[in-house]
Amino acid sequence: MDQDREQGSALNPRYDAAGLVTAVVTDHRSGEVLMLAHMNAEALAATLDSGEATFFSRSRGRLWKKGESSGNVMRVVEARIDCDQDAVWLRCEPAGPACHTGERSCFYRRIDRDGTRLVRTA
Repeated sequence: MDQDREQGSALNPRYDAAGLVTAVVTDHRSGEVLMLAHMNAEALAATLDSGEATFFSRSRGRLWKKGESSGNVMRVVEARIDCDQDAVWLRCEPAGPACHTGERSCFYRRIDRDGTRLVRTA
């Protein structure tokens, strides 16, 4: 166990081989999971500095601020990191839908019990 990282007070993210940590975004009022993305050191620093969620797009190979084209920014109310500092939790106030499809959350479908189809949630 890396006691300093896991129980200390210093921010020391454990980035993966690609230089990324997972970021989970929830609505700070309802607790609803809105989206999952990835952050590199630059994205995490930009998020903490600006107070608006910034991520690293693996498909585009660059930083992207949530809402940079749609206007649906995520204002960070609180940022947390898990015990071994390899995942970030952003509690946010969304300025609109989180999902690029226009849905409030990217998790708008559930997997049916038999695992064969997706069912739209309300």
